[in-house]
Amino acid sequence: MSKNVTIITEPTGKRFALINDLRFKGKTKEEWKEIEVYLKEYIGKYYEISETAEKIYIGKDFPDEFAHGKDKTILKGPNLKAKANAAQAVGELIQIAESKSASEDFKGKHGVHAKYGWYRYDTRLALPIYNDDGELQRYNIYKLRMLIRHDEDGKLYLYDFLRTKKETSSPLE
Repeated sequence: MSKNVTIITEPTGKRFALINDLRFKGKTKEEWKEIEVYLKEYIGKYYEISETAEKIYIGKDFPDEFAHGKDKTILKGPNLKAKANAAQAVGELIQIAESKSASEDFKGKHGVHAKYGWYRYDTRLALPIYNDDGELQRYNIYKLRMLIRHDEDGKLYLYDFLRTKKETSSPLE
């Protein structure tokens, strides 16, 4: 995978994954199929969260959930485009994840795949905004909620990125 992603640390200590070149617009069903195929390249890999030193594995269910899950279907406009392009920065988004919270497997819905419950982390992504002449104007920063399932095998697996939303703070110039 050829990626053009950089982890940036703000003066406040908060980090975000900056994507320098947009690959996906996230507008068509065909493009989401392409995103799903792209994400399959991650299966079997793992990335470590810097804050907790936890290893997060990429399982076979992640690409389908990311590309076709309920959360994706409710996103519109720039938030949908941000989720589509987050596919390029999966490892970096995991690495900078923070603010871990836990919850049980709701109604036992996921059985052995989330036997030990779910974890959620906050992570951030920045996407470039270009003017009509193709010149970079600024970066918009988005917050994402990373959903991790704690499997029966004891490993933590990335399940999806949820609640992709543009931050209301000033964009990065």
